[in-house]
Amino acid sequence: MADFFKYKGYPLVRKGKEIYYGNMSDDYVCMITILGTRKVKELEVANKVKVILMQTAEDVPLHQAVVKNSDRNSLYEALDMAYTWLDKTK
Repeated sequence: MADFFKYKGYPLVRKGKEIYYGNMSDDYVCMITILGTRKVKELEVANKVKVILMQTAEDVPLHQAVVKNSDRNSLYEALDMAYTWLDKTK
């Protein structure tokens, strides 16, 4: 198994503007989508982020898999929200 970057014990996997947070082998995972960015000096920083808590069961249709969703103003806020949601599912 590959070693993934972790935040508060859960793995983070990024593909483009989507970040998957959590273990796919668990019942739930969070999908974080960067919807907007702003420039801070030379760096693009997320300022509009969507967080979705979803079930990982393969037999659940995608529209039913979504349990919670929220919009946040930074990637840090989004990760903090995702961590709280995942931690409560344990």
